[in-house]
Amino acid sequence: MRSRCSKDGGVEMLTTLAGTWWAWVILGFALGVLEVLVPGFIFLGFAIGAVVTGLLVGLGIPAGLPALILIFAVVSVVAWLVLRRIVGVREGQVKVWDRDINDQK
Repeated sequence: MRSRCSKDGGVEMLTTLAGTWWAWVILGFALGVLEVLVPGFIFLGFAIGAVVTGLLVGLGIPAGLPALILIFAVVSVVAWLVLRRIVGVREGQVKVWDRDINDQK
């Protein structure tokens, strides 16, 4: 029996899914939840990138899959850099421990 799925069916489905705004927003929220579970501002930039890409798709920006991935990547990196600048460790902010809790007095 021959399969009804074509070899390019997955690519077509991915392209169709990438062209829907809600898929990007769901991806953004999923990455936001992942950021809560694994803190450190690693996934938050990617979450912002996905939500912004979803908003652009929702506004009707005509773009194919490669352009959407490029938009997602650029916005994610910019958001991550801005977050690191705003929330990252500042000079002199590092805590230096001079006494261990297990040290005897």
